[in-house]
Amino acid sequence: MKFSHSRSKRFVSPILAMQFLIIHSVSSLNLTNEYLNHKCFLDQGIYNTGSEYEDSLNIILRSVRTGSYYKNGFMHTSKGREPAPDAVTVMFQCRGDSYGSKCRTCADTAVAGFRRRCLRNKGGIIWYDQCFLWVSAIGEDMRIKTNYKNIFSMYNPNNVRGDAKLFAKRVVDFFSELTLKVNKNTEVGSVVILYAEGKKKLGKNTLYAMVQCVELTIDCKSCLTWSIAKLFKNDDIKQGGRVLGSNCEVRYELYPFIRS
Repeated sequence: MKFSHSRSKRFVSPILAMQFLIIHSVSSLNLTNEYLNHKCFLDQGIYNTGSEYEDSLNIILRSVRTGSYYKNGFMHTSKGREPAPDAVTVMFQCRGDSYGSKCRTCADTAVAGFRRRCLRNKGGIIWYDQCFLWVSAIGEDMRIKTNYKNIFSMYNPNNVRGDAKLFAKRVVDFFSELTLKVNKNTEVGSVVILYAEGKKKLGKNTLYAMVQCVELTIDCKSCLTWSIAKLFKNDDIKQGGRVLGSNCEVRYELYPFIRS
């Protein structure tokens, strides 16, 4: 899929202005991994070439690129401890239908994209269609509270035909069903999968939707509920939309976008 939108060079505001999806044929289903957005954490400063921080960052990003990602498409790892000058923490998450080799490919893309777009920044976050990468010089607890600053929205350009408010209600209801599935997540050993997807007939149309939280999120349900509400904040109801952040993601469309 490709996206048409204006983007500032830096993600300065807490929430990015609306971006617009251009729908391509279903044949492109999950075969692309488009860059979506990024934010460099300017308040964390920059590192010098040859510094301890650069050495730590290189080591930890190498581990991101070589991960297997077959169980849950997730990595959270740190090197050094604050206030050490080399302390760095990384979190990486693939979309729930993009584990394994596809996830590793996205990891390669995300690492290269972060290095290019946040050159020498100690921290930042970058989103692609199938994954996101978060880097920080400020350590995080192993259980992560939702960060409502690093969130942005994207919308399908097409308006809903017919009763838009009824359509929005049905979408919200379906999201609620998927959120319940996430809360009843399946555990594989010690691996927790906080992801659910599905489809539902809405008259002549079929609704496709997904919800996902990162494994370490403390308040997954709250993050999803907030993101779903954000999709329908105004009366301009679209045929599709998504909200992405560093803790959770929600998306709906009237065409299939999920890899089965």
